Amino acid sequence: MRIAGAIKYIVAVSAFLLTFYIISQVFEIKMDSNLVRSQPDNAPHPTTKAPRYRCGISKICPEKHFAFKISSGAANVVGPKICVEDAVLMSGVKNNVGRGINTALVNGRTGELIETKYHDLWGGDVAPFIEFLKKIPDGTIVCMATYDDGATKLNDEARKLISELGSTVINSLSFRDNWVFVGGTGIKTKSPFEQVRDNWQQ
Repeated sequence: MRIAGAIKYIVAVSAFLLTFYIISQVFEIKMDSNLVRSQPDNAPHPTTKAPRYRCGISKICPEKHFAFKISSGAANVVGPKICVEDAVLMSGVKNNVGRGINTALVNGRTGELIETKYHDLWGGDVAPFIEFLKKIPDGTIVCMATYDDGATKLNDEARKLISELGSTVINSLSFRDNWVFVGGTGIKTKSPFEQVRDNWQQ
C-alpha cells in the first residue's frame, strides 16, 4: 500500500510539474510573441527626407527650363527676394533691394545674371526706370518684384514697356499692391509667371 501510495504521489507530482512546465512554456511563448509584436513600436523608424529642388520650389523643373522663385516685399518691412537656378540674386540679406520695383535681368541662354536694379516709384522719378526698360537686351529674362509701393509713379509709357515683356497685370497695378513677374524681351505670348495681391486684400 505504501509503495502504491508513493507511486501515486510521484505520478501526481510529475503531472503537476509537467503541467507547470507546459503552462510556463506557453506563457513564455506568449511573452515572446508580445515582445515581437511590440518591437516595431519601440524600434527607431526610418525617416525620409523630402527632396530639395533648386530655389526651394516644390518640384523639379523640366529640362531646358530655369528654376526660379520670387517673393514680393511685405509692406515696407521685409524686402523682396529673387532666386534663379538656386542663386539668390536680390534680397534684403544681400542689401540690393529697395522701395519700388526690383528687377533682375538674366541671360535667357545661360541663366547667368546680367544686372540687378531697383527703382523708387513712390518718391523717385519714373524716367530712369523707363530708360532702364528700353535698354534691356534681346533674349533677356526679366524678373520683377515690388517692395512697399511700385505703382504710384508708373505712367502709361512704363506700363506699356512692361506689358511688352509679357505682363497682363501691370496696367491695373495700384498703390502698394504686392506683385511678382517673370517675362522677357521678344516674348510673343503673355507670361504665365505673374501674380498680384491687391493692397486692400492685405
